Amino acid sequence: MGSDFNWWLAVVGLAVGVALTWLVMADSTRRDDEISNEETAAEAAWIARTVDDPLIDAEVARRVLEAHRRYTGFPPPDALVDPAELRAADR
Repeated sequence: MGSDFNWWLAVVGLAVGVALTWLVMADSTRRDDEISNEETAAEAAWIARTVDDPLIDAEVARRVLEAHRRYTGFPPPDALVDPAELRAADR
């Protein structure tokens, strides 16, 4: 009877260990589609302050973030293309 209980404890311990490892290793980063428009504006202002470049203001940073969000919504490309050969994306 004691050895059966030990096997049961080992199986439960293994399951708990796997569950804890999964929780620790799980990817908890945020995705672009989880960020609201209001947060994008706040992020753009933060980027403009952080970069400390007179050419980058909050409006430019916001437009870049919105373009990045649109880009990540596209399907993956079949092949990479030289950016000079691309036409401007339609808005």
